[in-house]
Amino acid sequence: MLNTAEERHEKILELLGEKGFLDVQTLAEQLGVSGATMRRDLGELDEAGRLRRTHGGAVSVTQVGQDPANAVRAVSRQAEKAAIATVAAGMIADGDTVLLDAGTTSLAVARLLGGRKGLTFISNGADILAELIRAEAERVYAVGGEYAAINRSFRGALAESFIRQFHVDKLILNAAAIDFDRGLIFTGSPANAGVQRAMIEVARRVIVVADHSKLAKSSFSVTAGIEDVGVIVTDAGARTILDAAPEALRKKFAIAT
Repeated sequence: MLNTAEERHEKILELLGEKGFLDVQTLAEQLGVSGATMRRDLGELDEAGRLRRTHGGAVSVTQVGQDPANAVRAVSRQAEKAAIATVAAGMIADGDTVLLDAGTTSLAVARLLGGRKGLTFISNGADILAELIRAEAERVYAVGGEYAAINRSFRGALAESFIRQFHVDKLILNAAAIDFDRGLIFTGSPANAGVQRAMIEVARRVIVVADHSKLAKSSFSVTAGIEDVGVIVTDAGARTILDAAPEALRKKFAIAT
Protein backbone atom coordinates (compact mmCIF):
# COMPACT_ATOMS: atom_id res chain seq x y z
CA MET A 1 0.00 0.00 0.00
CA LEU A 2 1.32 3.45 -0.92
CA ASN A 3 0.51 5.77 1.95
CA THR A 4 0.96 9.24 0.46
CA ALA A 5 -0.21 10.97 -2.69
CA GLU A 6 3.42 11.63 -3.63
CA GLU A 7 4.21 7.91 -3.47
CA ARG A 8 1.16 7.09 -5.58
CA HIS A 9 2.07 9.75 -8.13
CA GLU A 10 5.55 8.35 -8.60
CA LYS A 11 4.18 4.82 -8.96
CA ILE A 12 1.59 5.98 -11.49
CA LEU A 13 4.31 7.61 -13.60
CA GLU A 14 6.47 4.49 -13.34
CA LEU A 15 3.61 2.28 -14.57
CA LEU A 16 2.76 4.65 -17.42
CA GLY A 17 6.40 4.74 -18.43
CA GLU A 18 6.25 0.97 -18.86
CA LYS A 19 2.85 0.69 -20.54
CA GLY A 20 2.25 4.05 -22.25
CA PHE A 21 -1.47 3.96 -21.31
CA LEU A 22 -3.47 2.60 -18.39
CA ASP A 23 -7.14 2.93 -17.54
CA VAL A 24 -8.40 4.28 -14.23
CA GLN A 25 -9.69 0.95 -12.95
CA THR A 26 -6.44 -0.89 -13.61
CA LEU A 27 -4.39 1.82 -11.91
CA ALA A 28 -6.74 1.91 -8.93
CA GLU A 29 -6.51 -1.86 -8.47
CA GLN A 30 -2.72 -1.93 -8.78
CA LEU A 31 -2.30 0.87 -6.25
CA GLY A 32 -5.06 -0.31 -3.89
CA VAL A 33 -7.14 2.88 -3.97
CA SER A 34 -10.64 3.83 -5.05
CA GLY A 35 -11.50 5.00 -8.53
CA ALA A 36 -12.29 8.46 -7.16
CA THR A 37 -8.86 8.72 -5.55
CA MET A 38 -7.19 7.60 -8.75
CA ARG A 39 -9.10 10.14 -10.85
CA ARG A 40 -8.03 12.86 -8.42
CA ASP A 41 -4.39 11.73 -8.62
CA LEU A 42 -4.49 11.70 -12.40
CA GLY A 43 -6.06 15.16 -12.47
CA GLU A 44 -3.30 16.54 -10.25
CA LEU A 45 -0.58 14.94 -12.39
CA ASP A 46 -2.22 16.26 -15.54
CA GLU A 47 -2.31 19.80 -14.14
CA ALA A 48 1.38 19.46 -13.27
CA GLY A 49 2.13 18.41 -16.84
CA ARG A 50 3.49 15.00 -15.82
CA LEU A 51 0.91 12.94 -17.75
CA ARG A 52 -2.08 13.52 -19.98
CA ARG A 53 -5.60 12.54 -18.98
CA THR A 54 -7.60 10.74 -21.65
CA HIS A 55 -11.06 9.27 -21.81
CA GLY A 56 -11.02 6.56 -19.12
CA GLY A 57 -7.37 6.74 -18.17
CA ALA A 58 -4.05 8.45 -18.81
CA VAL A 59 -1.06 8.35 -21.15
CA SER A 60 2.54 9.33 -20.68
CA VAL A 61 3.45 12.76 -22.00
CA THR A 62 6.47 11.62 -23.95
CA GLN A 63 7.13 14.08 -26.76
CA VAL A 64 8.97 12.47 -29.63
CA GLY A 65 11.51 15.21 -30.24
CA GLN A 66 13.41 13.69 -33.12
CA ASP A 67 13.57 10.43 -34.99
CA PRO A 68 15.90 7.78 -33.55
CA ALA A 69 18.83 6.88 -35.75
CA ASN A 70 18.06 4.42 -38.53
CA ALA A 71 20.33 1.78 -36.99
CA VAL A 72 18.27 1.90 -33.77
CA ARG A 73 14.90 1.74 -35.53
CA ALA A 74 16.02 -1.10 -37.79
CA VAL A 75 16.32 -3.52 -34.85
CA SER A 76 13.41 -2.29 -32.72
CA ARG A 77 9.94 -3.93 -32.60
CA GLN A 78 10.73 -6.22 -35.51
CA ALA A 79 7.89 -8.68 -34.76
CA GLU A 80 5.35 -5.85 -34.58
CA LYS A 81 6.60 -4.32 -37.83
CA ALA A 82 6.43 -7.68 -39.58
CA ALA A 83 2.81 -8.17 -38.47
CA ILE A 84 1.87 -4.64 -39.56
CA ALA A 85 3.61 -5.15 -42.91
CA THR A 86 1.61 -8.31 -43.59
CA VAL A 87 -1.69 -6.48 -43.11
CA ALA A 88 -0.59 -3.42 -45.10
CA ALA A 89 0.75 -5.53 -47.97
CA GLY A 90 -2.60 -7.31 -48.10
CA MET A 91 -4.25 -3.97 -48.93
CA ILE A 92 -2.26 -3.65 -52.17
CA ALA A 93 -4.09 -4.88 -55.27
CA ASP A 94 -2.62 -6.20 -58.50
CA GLY A 95 -1.78 -3.34 -60.84
CA ASP A 96 -1.45 -0.73 -58.07
CA THR A 97 1.07 2.08 -58.11
CA VAL A 98 2.49 2.14 -54.58
CA LEU A 99 4.32 5.07 -53.00
CA LEU A 100 6.51 3.97 -50.07
CA ASP A 101 7.57 6.57 -47.52
CA ALA A 102 11.09 6.10 -46.14
CA GLY A 103 11.16 4.17 -42.86
CA THR A 104 11.75 0.75 -41.35
CA THR A 105 8.07 -0.25 -41.24
CA SER A 106 7.62 0.70 -44.89
CA LEU A 107 10.77 -1.30 -45.60
CA ALA A 108 9.08 -4.35 -44.08
CA VAL A 109 6.16 -3.78 -46.47
CA ALA A 110 8.56 -3.46 -49.42
CA ARG A 111 10.08 -6.84 -48.56
CA LEU A 112 6.67 -8.43 -49.01
CA LEU A 113 5.74 -6.56 -52.18
CA GLY A 114 8.99 -6.40 -54.14
CA GLY A 115 8.58 -9.78 -55.79
CA ARG A 116 4.94 -9.29 -56.80
CA LYS A 117 4.31 -8.79 -60.49
CA GLY A 118 2.27 -5.97 -61.95
CA LEU A 119 3.10 -3.35 -59.30
CA THR A 120 4.75 0.03 -59.83
CA PHE A 121 6.80 1.48 -56.96
CA ILE A 122 7.91 4.98 -56.03
CA SER A 123 9.99 5.66 -52.93
CA ASN A 124 12.21 8.24 -51.27
CA GLY A 125 13.82 5.60 -49.01
CA ALA A 126 17.33 4.43 -49.91
CA ASP A 127 16.87 1.11 -48.10
CA ILE A 128 13.49 0.57 -49.73
CA LEU A 129 14.83 1.27 -53.20
CA ALA A 130 17.70 -1.15 -52.60
CA GLU A 131 15.26 -3.83 -51.46
CA LEU A 132 13.00 -3.35 -54.48
CA ILE A 133 15.98 -3.55 -56.84
CA ARG A 134 17.25 -6.69 -55.06
CA ALA A 135 13.81 -8.29 -55.46
CA GLU A 136 13.82 -7.36 -59.18
CA ALA A 137 10.61 -5.35 -58.92
CA GLU A 138 9.22 -4.64 -62.38
CA ARG A 139 8.92 -0.83 -62.21
CA VAL A 140 10.70 1.37 -59.67
CA TYR A 141 10.91 5.19 -59.55
CA ALA A 142 13.45 6.76 -57.19
CA VAL A 143 12.62 10.08 -55.53
CA GLY A 144 15.64 12.40 -55.54
CA GLY A 145 16.53 15.33 -53.31
CA GLU A 146 18.62 16.11 -50.25
CA TYR A 147 19.80 12.92 -48.54
CA ALA A 148 19.03 12.60 -44.80
CA ALA A 149 21.11 9.91 -43.09
CA ILE A 150 18.93 9.76 -39.96
CA ASN A 151 16.19 7.86 -41.82
CA ARG A 152 18.07 7.17 -45.09
CA SER A 153 15.63 9.26 -47.11
CA PHE A 154 15.59 11.87 -49.84
CA ARG A 155 13.66 14.99 -48.99
CA GLY A 156 13.39 18.72 -49.61
CA ALA A 157 11.90 20.79 -52.45
CA LEU A 158 13.28 18.55 -55.19
CA ALA A 159 11.72 15.47 -53.59
CA GLU A 160 8.36 17.20 -53.16
CA SER A 161 8.35 18.41 -56.78
CA PHE A 162 9.18 14.92 -58.08
CA ILE A 163 6.42 13.30 -56.03
CA ARG A 164 3.80 15.76 -57.28
CA GLN A 165 4.34 14.54 -60.85
CA PHE A 166 2.53 11.28 -60.04
CA HIS A 167 -0.86 9.95 -59.07
CA VAL A 168 -0.66 6.78 -56.97
CA ASP A 169 -3.18 4.21 -55.85
CA LYS A 170 -1.75 3.52 -52.39
CA LEU A 171 0.64 5.34 -50.06
CA ILE A 172 2.43 3.49 -47.25
CA LEU A 173 3.15 6.29 -44.77
CA ASN A 174 5.26 6.14 -41.61
CA ALA A 175 4.49 8.16 -38.48
CA ALA A 176 6.66 9.31 -35.60
CA ALA A 177 3.62 9.84 -33.35
CA ILE A 178 -0.19 9.88 -33.43
CA ASP A 179 -2.01 12.21 -31.02
CA PHE A 180 -5.56 11.04 -30.31
CA ASP A 181 -6.68 14.14 -28.42
CA ARG A 182 -5.69 16.54 -31.19
CA GLY A 183 -6.41 14.12 -34.03
CA LEU A 184 -2.98 14.63 -35.60
CA ILE A 185 -0.26 12.53 -37.20
CA PHE A 186 3.33 13.70 -36.64
CA THR A 187 6.78 13.23 -38.06
CA GLY A 188 10.13 14.25 -36.62
CA SER A 189 11.04 17.29 -38.74
CA PRO A 190 9.52 19.95 -41.04
CA ALA A 191 11.53 18.52 -43.96
CA ASN A 192 9.95 15.10 -43.46
CA ALA A 193 6.52 16.66 -43.05
CA GLY A 194 6.79 18.52 -46.36
CA VAL A 195 7.58 15.34 -48.26
CA GLN A 196 4.83 13.40 -46.49
CA ARG A 197 2.23 16.06 -47.25
CA ALA A 198 3.19 15.92 -50.94
CA MET A 199 2.77 12.15 -50.79
CA ILE A 200 -0.70 12.46 -49.29
CA GLU A 201 -1.71 14.96 -52.00
CA VAL A 202 -1.02 12.47 -54.81
CA ALA A 203 -2.39 9.31 -53.15
CA ARG A 204 -5.86 7.88 -53.67
CA ARG A 205 -5.62 5.91 -50.40
CA VAL A 206 -3.28 6.57 -47.48
CA ILE A 207 -2.21 3.61 -45.34
CA VAL A 208 -0.33 4.68 -42.21
CA VAL A 209 1.90 2.04 -40.60
CA ALA A 210 2.73 2.67 -36.94
CA ASP A 211 3.44 0.29 -34.06
CA HIS A 212 1.77 0.85 -30.68
CA SER A 213 4.73 2.79 -29.26
CA LYS A 214 3.82 5.69 -31.60
CA LEU A 215 0.26 6.05 -30.30
CA ALA A 216 -1.08 8.69 -27.89
CA LYS A 217 2.05 10.81 -28.37
CA SER A 218 3.05 13.91 -30.27
CA SER A 219 6.14 15.06 -32.07
CA PHE A 220 7.63 18.19 -33.60
CA SER A 221 6.05 18.44 -37.05
CA VAL A 222 2.45 17.84 -38.12
CA THR A 223 1.98 15.75 -41.25
CA ALA A 224 -1.81 15.44 -41.41
CA GLY A 225 -5.00 15.01 -39.49
CA ILE A 226 -6.12 11.49 -38.68
CA GLU A 227 -9.26 12.15 -40.74
CA ASP A 228 -7.03 12.79 -43.79
CA VAL A 229 -5.83 9.17 -44.01
CA GLY A 230 -7.66 6.00 -44.99
CA VAL A 231 -6.45 3.56 -42.35
CA ILE A 232 -3.80 3.25 -39.64
CA VAL A 233 -2.33 -0.24 -39.32
CA THR A 234 -0.89 -0.99 -35.90
CA ASP A 235 -0.04 -4.06 -33.81
CA ALA A 236 -1.85 -5.95 -31.04
CA GLY A 237 -0.02 -3.96 -28.36
CA ALA A 238 -2.30 -1.03 -29.22
CA ARG A 239 -5.50 -2.72 -28.01
CA THR A 240 -5.45 -1.25 -24.51
CA ILE A 241 -4.83 2.26 -25.82
CA LEU A 242 -7.51 1.99 -28.51
CA ASP A 243 -10.09 0.51 -26.13
CA ALA A 244 -10.21 3.86 -24.35
CA ALA A 245 -10.39 5.91 -27.55
CA PRO A 246 -13.65 7.25 -29.03
CA GLU A 247 -15.40 4.85 -31.42
CA ALA A 248 -14.98 7.17 -34.41
CA LEU A 249 -11.22 7.09 -33.87
CA ARG A 250 -11.06 3.32 -33.37
CA LYS A 251 -12.68 2.82 -36.77
CA LYS A 252 -9.58 4.32 -38.42
CA PHE A 253 -7.38 1.50 -37.13
CA ALA A 254 -6.65 -2.02 -38.33
CA ILE A 255 -4.87 -4.21 -35.77
CA ALA A 256 -2.34 -6.77 -36.98
CA THR A 257 -2.38 -9.94 -34.90
